[in-house]
Parts: sequence; C-alpha cells; structure tokens
Amino acid sequence: MDVRIGVTYTAKEIEVELGGDADADAVKADIEKALADDRGVVWLTDRRGRQVGVPVAKLAYVEIGAPGDERRIGFAGI
Repeated sequence: MDVRIGVTYTAKEIEVELGGDADADAVKADIEKALADDRGVVWLTDRRGRQVGVPVAKLAYVEIGAPGDERRIGFAGI
C-alpha cells in the first residue's frame, strides 16, 4: 500500500510504500489519532523498516492507495 503525504509550504510530496500486510483502516486510524493533537506526529514505517515522521501541523493531505493504482497525467477528453 502506498501513502502519499502533502506537506504545507512545499510542492513536493512524501511517498511511503508500506508493507504488503499493511491494513488501510489501521493506517487511517493511526493518522486520525495523530491528528487529534496539534503537536502530534504521523509516523509510518515503510516496507524496508525505515520510519518516516511528519508533524501534524505541517500536513496538507494524506492519500492512501494500492501500489497498482494508476496515476494519470494530462487532460481527459481533449
């Protein structure tokens, strides 16, 4: 499962590829728990065991998806 995190004041995104056994509902619950405290940190562990932490105050958005999801670039219907 892939998690994409938007951070305020930057155009770059943080992408974390979670292990195959990651549960989307559990990840959402962990993120919501961290968001309950303005001083909290969202911590995710990637499939290689590396940990990524993002302060809640800097979160713009979090996108959770499967690794096979298509990412389309361009304009539709043109």
